[in-house]
Amino acid sequence: MSVAIVTGSAGLVGSEAVRYFASLGMHVVGIDNGMRSEFFGRDASTEWNLNRLLSEVRGYRHVSVDIRDSAAISRVFAKYANDILLIVHAAAQPSHDWAATNPSVDFTVNANGTSVLLEATRRYSPNAVFIYMSTNKVYGDLPNSLPLIERDSRWDLDPAHRYSASGIPETMPIDQCLHSLFGVSKLAADVLVQEYGRYFDMKTASFRGGCLTGPNHSGTQLHGFLAYLMKCAATGTPYKVFGYKGKQVRDNIHSADLIRAFHEFFLNPRPGEVYNMGGGTRSNCSMLEAISMCEQIAGKPLAWEYREDHRRGDHIWWISDLSKFHSHFPNWEVQHAIPQILQEIYDQNIERWENECVTRENAAYSAS
Repeated sequence: MSVAIVTGSAGLVGSEAVRYFASLGMHVVGIDNGMRSEFFGRDASTEWNLNRLLSEVRGYRHVSVDIRDSAAISRVFAKYANDILLIVHAAAQPSHDWAATNPSVDFTVNANGTSVLLEATRRYSPNAVFIYMSTNKVYGDLPNSLPLIERDSRWDLDPAHRYSASGIPETMPIDQCLHSLFGVSKLAADVLVQEYGRYFDMKTASFRGGCLTGPNHSGTQLHGFLAYLMKCAATGTPYKVFGYKGKQVRDNIHSADLIRAFHEFFLNPRPGEVYNMGGGTRSNCSMLEAISMCEQIAGKPLAWEYREDHRRGDHIWWISDLSKFHSHFPNWEVQHAIPQILQEIYDQNIERWENECVTRENAAYSAS
């Protein structure tokens, strides 16, 4: 039996991994205790996605345990032991804004939880491939020191700079800057994943994601940029833009493209690797550009307001340099661009969003 363990299995990346590796014939065990709704409220719950996995993915087994619970995680790994060929670790506290409200929980989930999973892998499944979903926030706000040029709808990197053609590489330094507490907890886990690879010769990799997106994202104001923006445009929910004139640029990678990259690494792993992973030069946009696209798809204007204060540690311009990953895995390419991603998010979620609005309106009417 070939087993894949997926943490955060009801979330965006996790659920995509569950479906993909189950489709390859692997027995998938998902670990997710639904903390996203504790972080961001009921509207951010992934329960709807979990129910779809349980009904649609044959043989999927769900385990509702906290990744910080060493005894519970050890029981899962001990049960499957050497049958475990792959661990996709996508569970996290994912918001740098939320992290400041409870730094201890943020750090224990992101850093300690990763430590628990790595040690369980080392003890019970040392030959398995361990893929960690890291973040570009490990670079802190150092990217904001890059020379930027203001355009009508976005900031662009000065064409004379060495990063302009392909984006920001893994060689950018990670210290002597403001990270956000979330960036620190993810960096601690990122370096730990590398160390288990190098010190114990385990098949580990940290994928430093930019914005991760797709139709299975339970987007909320504090996390899930494109999915939440599209939801606001479709449902008439007001949206807030924070700082940088709304011209801040993000690359966005569809979760399906990301999981195909995971599969490439799974087939040919390297110990202690690090990859910047995002939409790169093909799939990126500014906030203003994203708003315009969402309005076109929804067929109505978005009610949005601008706040001058940007989020601490936030990036003005981020585009991932994918050339290192391409050099290791030349058959992989980004297949989804922003307009296609937004249309897919809208098409697959509009009915659910409208039903949620009706449910809230009925509840408010009953309470009045």
